[in-house]
Amino acid sequence: MAENRYKYSDAHIADIGKKRVIVIGGGFGGLEVVRNLLKQDLQVVLFDKQNHHTFQPLLYQVATSGLESNSIVYPFRKCFEDEKNFYFRLGEVLKIDPENNYLETSVGGLKYDYLVIATGAITNFYGMQDIQKNAIPIKTIEDAIFLRNKILRNFEEALLSKNEEYLNSLIDYVIVGGGPTGVEIAGALSELRANVFPKDYKELDLKDMDIHLVEGSPRLLNGMDEQASAKAKEFLEGMGVHVYLQDHVKSYDGNLVTLASGKTFISKTLVWAAGVCGSPIAGIRDECIVAGRRIKVDEFNRVVGYENIFAIGDCAAMITEKTPKGHPMMAPPAMQQGELLAQNIKNLVQKKTLKPFVYKDLGSMATVGRNKAVVSMKMLNTQGMFAWFIWMFVHLMSLVGFRNKVGVFFSWLWSYISYDKSNRLIIGRSVAEPPAVGKRD
Repeated sequence: MAENRYKYSDAHIADIGKKRVIVIGGGFGGLEVVRNLLKQDLQVVLFDKQNHHTFQPLLYQVATSGLESNSIVYPFRKCFEDEKNFYFRLGEVLKIDPENNYLETSVGGLKYDYLVIATGAITNFYGMQDIQKNAIPIKTIEDAIFLRNKILRNFEEALLSKNEEYLNSLIDYVIVGGGPTGVEIAGALSELRANVFPKDYKELDLKDMDIHLVEGSPRLLNGMDEQASAKAKEFLEGMGVHVYLQDHVKSYDGNLVTLASGKTFISKTLVWAAGVCGSPIAGIRDECIVAGRRIKVDEFNRVVGYENIFAIGDCAAMITEKTPKGHPMMAPPAMQQGELLAQNIKNLVQKKTLKPFVYKDLGSMATVGRNKAVVSMKMLNTQGMFAWFIWMFVHLMSLVGFRNKVGVFFSWLWSYISYDKSNRLIIGRSVAEPPAVGKRD
């Protein structure tokens, strides 16, 4: 068996005589699996298209100049640099061959004994091609940097415009999706309008900068209680954000936003935070893929119909009476599933009974702006400054890496004292800007 497995190991990972567990995806769930499996006598291999973990809850702060991009990413190799049985490969998994326990990847193939799919979620545009082409998602660090560049370039271009309608289209923003990401981006843009842009762009009248937040359901923050939703709306409207509930974006051509209600906005920037879907891998049987392109799993996070393939987090749907649509696509379920799955893989190796997953809902939270947040927990529901401090503490402690924790803390402290957003940098050229071939400074 060992010789056969080594023959297939063309991703340059040697067989060390231990059971091999391959984890696809280094998000919150994938990292928990790896961390807990390294305590076992196993070979652990992580595949990811990026060489770093991204703390997605703070992407909006990178996008709105509040944090540097390296404050919320951390290299996988740095996470596990002292682990002899850990291997990382930068590459994309193309296909699973379950019959042969084999993966096809962009950097070679590899046999596995146990496979964990933790590929997370991707932006869901619900089949609207014009929006997919013209809107800006906020799912990756590249998305966040692109949005920051777009915001700042818009203002630089607005300074040069003599056409009032075109100028307004550059500095008006439409955010679609009233979940935490949409609410937090709207709040952050409002703070930029109040505290930063008036100093940076003195020639512009910032009263003309409109921020529109569109949500298709009757309230914001559907995953939280109604009091938190109402308070978040109150906070945003008090900050000058226009909130539209029970309305949908019908079309967007890069300039004109049309809602289902007939309302229209002229804006060069539409931020899409309206939904996500799973990202299954080729090779899994079609009947295992359920609504939202998530992979159906049993109570042990085992993909239905397979003995040694598991899925966790956003890409997995554990459908029960209590969770008919699966667990929320957030970090806590993924992390809890990852921790338990590591223990269950150990139980499989030792031929012990598996433990079913039971989600412990610790609550949810969202920030709207300075001294403004909402927290919904079983033992505590609060809004305002106290909720804001809770939000900051939880997110600070959840960051990967001590350096990142310290860096984010001091960035937040300086921003609080100075009312400033210091990372107002345009990185890279505009898409329309030609490369500087043959030019020297």
